[in-house]
Amino acid sequence: MLTKRIIPCLDIKDGRTVKGVNFVNIREAGDPVELGHAYAKQGADELTFLDITATIDKRSTFVELVKQIALNVNIPFTVGGGISTEDNVSKLLEAGADKITINSAAVKNPDLIDRLAGEFGSQCIVLAIDSNYENDTDIVYVHGGRKPTTRHTMEWAKEAVERGAGEILLTSMNHDGTKDGFAIGITKELAETLPVPIIASGGAGTCEHFVEVFNEGKADAALAASIFHFGEIPIPQLKQYLNENNITVRL
Repeated sequence: MLTKRIIPCLDIKDGRTVKGVNFVNIREAGDPVELGHAYAKQGADELTFLDITATIDKRSTFVELVKQIALNVNIPFTVGGGISTEDNVSKLLEAGADKITINSAAVKNPDLIDRLAGEFGSQCIVLAIDSNYENDTDIVYVHGGRKPTTRHTMEWAKEAVERGAGEILLTSMNHDGTKDGFAIGITKELAETLPVPIIASGGAGTCEHFVEVFNEGKADAALAASIFHFGEIPIPQLKQYLNENNITVRL
């Protein structure tokens, strides 16, 4: 059985780690370099760094900060925020990122996925989808969850994988920061339909939620932020719980 991955997420605003609820009510959570180093030591499987205002501010991700984080972690490291060109990706990979994640720019120009996958390889390209459940369907949002699109989550995910995306990072906007559990339904639908790994994000609040998203949601990885940043669930404790519940993890 494939090992399930636990991924802390560093949402970065103005060089600091922040966390909100349902994409708003942002509060500071600490220094991203220190947090990244701590998570690597605690046994996190990967780290994700999202510059949450890069697209809104119309600028690229902080390359220097990526360099500092990369120097302090020894686990795979994914970076996203404001990425819209091959040059952006080259600079981030040179700075130490292992993978990049794209969102708004890919929705606007879907052929960006083809170009990036062709140049850097699908294993390097993670498509992030901010998904909001409304009017009995899952809708894709862009610009940090501020703008709805006409795209449906499942059809956009399918298209992205066909174009070369190697992983899908699904964030449920309805569940984000609520600590009420992951969006099991859409996560399972993506996992059972697509041939690439699905990373579930949004709603982690208890160890049981992780068991649920791995068993019922069929996720390959689970991403969380506030429960790790504020010390509510230490990663070693979570992994031990998962192991005791027959979820294969790296201990």
